[in-house]
Amino acid sequence: MFPGMNQKALKQAMKKMGMTQEDIDASQVIIKCEDKEIIISNPQVTKINMMGQETFQISGNISEKSLEKISEEDINTVAEQANVSKEKALKTLEKNNGDLAKSILELKKFNN
Repeated sequence: MFPGMNQKALKQAMKKMGMTQEDIDASQVIIKCEDKEIIISNPQVTKINMMGQETFQISGNISEKSLEKISEEDINTVAEQANVSKEKALKTLEKNNGDLAKSILELKKFNN
Protein backbone atom coordinates (compact mmCIF):
# COMPACT_ATOMS: atom_id res chain seq x y z
CA MET A 1 0.00 0.00 0.00
CA PHE A 2 2.83 2.42 0.92
CA PRO A 3 6.11 1.44 -0.80
CA GLY A 4 9.22 1.46 1.37
CA MET A 5 7.28 1.52 4.65
CA ASN A 6 7.75 -1.14 7.32
CA GLN A 7 4.77 -3.51 6.96
CA LYS A 8 4.47 -4.12 10.71
CA ALA A 9 4.45 -0.37 11.45
CA LEU A 10 1.94 0.16 8.66
CA LYS A 11 -0.43 -2.47 10.08
CA GLN A 12 -0.17 -0.91 13.55
CA ALA A 13 -0.89 2.57 12.18
CA MET A 14 -3.87 1.24 10.20
CA LYS A 15 -5.23 -0.51 13.29
CA LYS A 16 -4.99 2.73 15.31
CA MET A 17 -6.99 4.51 12.61
CA GLY A 18 -9.65 1.80 12.59
CA MET A 19 -8.59 0.41 9.22
CA THR A 20 -8.46 -3.22 8.18
CA GLN A 21 -7.10 -4.62 4.95
CA GLU A 22 -7.92 -7.94 3.31
CA ASP A 23 -6.51 -9.43 0.10
CA ILE A 24 -9.16 -10.93 -2.18
CA ASP A 25 -8.22 -13.94 -4.32
CA ALA A 26 -9.87 -12.93 -7.62
CA SER A 27 -9.26 -14.24 -11.14
CA GLN A 28 -11.00 -11.40 -13.01
CA VAL A 29 -12.76 -8.11 -12.22
CA ILE A 30 -15.41 -6.67 -14.55
CA ILE A 31 -16.71 -3.12 -14.20
CA LYS A 32 -19.96 -2.74 -16.16
CA CYS A 33 -20.66 0.71 -17.58
CA GLU A 34 -23.59 1.78 -19.73
CA ASP A 35 -21.62 1.58 -23.00
CA LYS A 36 -18.64 -0.67 -22.16
CA GLU A 37 -17.13 -3.19 -19.79
CA ILE A 38 -13.73 -2.66 -18.19
CA ILE A 39 -12.10 -6.05 -17.72
CA ILE A 40 -9.18 -6.48 -15.34
CA SER A 41 -7.45 -9.84 -15.68
CA ASN A 42 -4.81 -11.20 -13.30
CA PRO A 43 -6.01 -8.70 -10.69
CA GLN A 44 -4.56 -7.90 -7.30
CA VAL A 45 -7.58 -6.92 -5.21
CA THR A 46 -7.45 -5.45 -1.72
CA LYS A 47 -10.55 -4.70 0.37
CA ILE A 48 -10.04 -1.86 2.82
CA ASN A 49 -12.47 -1.14 5.65
CA MET A 50 -12.08 2.29 7.21
CA MET A 51 -14.59 3.23 9.88
CA GLY A 52 -17.30 1.05 8.34
CA GLN A 53 -16.69 2.27 4.77
CA GLU A 54 -15.48 -0.51 2.46
CA THR A 55 -13.37 0.32 -0.59
CA PHE A 56 -11.50 -1.82 -3.07
CA GLN A 57 -8.10 -1.24 -4.60
CA ILE A 58 -7.60 -3.10 -7.90
CA SER A 59 -4.63 -3.40 -10.22
CA GLY A 60 -3.95 -5.75 -13.13
CA ASN A 61 -4.11 -6.08 -16.91
CA ILE A 62 -6.86 -3.77 -18.20
CA SER A 63 -8.91 -4.14 -21.38
CA GLU A 64 -12.22 -2.70 -22.54
CA LYS A 65 -15.15 -4.22 -24.38
CA SER A 66 -17.69 -2.02 -26.14
CA LEU A 67 -21.36 -2.76 -25.42
CA GLU A 68 -22.78 -0.56 -28.17
CA LYS A 69 -25.74 -2.14 -29.87
CA ILE A 70 -25.31 -2.81 -33.57
CA SER A 71 -28.16 -1.38 -35.62
CA GLU A 72 -30.20 -3.35 -38.13
CA GLU A 73 -29.11 -0.83 -40.75
CA ASP A 74 -25.43 -1.60 -40.09
CA ILE A 75 -26.10 -5.34 -40.28
CA ASN A 76 -27.92 -4.91 -43.61
CA THR A 77 -25.15 -2.73 -45.02
CA VAL A 78 -22.42 -5.25 -44.17
CA ALA A 79 -24.52 -8.20 -45.39
CA GLU A 80 -25.22 -6.49 -48.74
CA GLN A 81 -21.70 -5.13 -49.31
CA ALA A 82 -19.98 -8.41 -48.41
CA ASN A 83 -22.68 -10.62 -49.94
CA VAL A 84 -23.18 -12.69 -46.75
CA SER A 85 -26.08 -13.57 -44.47
CA LYS A 86 -27.27 -11.15 -41.80
CA GLU A 87 -26.18 -13.61 -39.12
CA LYS A 88 -22.62 -13.72 -40.46
CA ALA A 89 -22.60 -9.92 -40.83
CA LEU A 90 -23.72 -9.50 -37.20
CA LYS A 91 -21.07 -11.90 -35.87
CA THR A 92 -18.35 -10.10 -37.79
CA LEU A 93 -19.58 -6.67 -36.66
CA GLU A 94 -19.56 -7.85 -33.03
CA LYS A 95 -16.04 -9.23 -33.46
CA ASN A 96 -14.91 -5.87 -34.88
CA ASN A 97 -16.73 -3.73 -32.28
CA GLY A 98 -19.23 -2.38 -34.83
CA ASP A 99 -16.60 -1.22 -37.35
CA LEU A 100 -18.44 -1.46 -40.70
CA ALA A 101 -15.45 -0.98 -43.01
CA LYS A 102 -13.28 -3.49 -41.16
CA SER A 103 -16.12 -6.03 -41.11
CA ILE A 104 -16.85 -5.65 -44.85
CA LEU A 105 -13.16 -5.96 -45.77
CA GLU A 106 -12.73 -9.02 -43.54
CA LEU A 107 -15.77 -10.77 -45.02
CA LYS A 108 -14.80 -9.93 -48.61
CA LYS A 109 -11.28 -11.22 -47.97
CA PHE A 110 -12.61 -14.60 -46.84
CA ASN A 111 -15.21 -14.81 -49.64
CA ASN A 112 -12.60 -14.50 -52.43
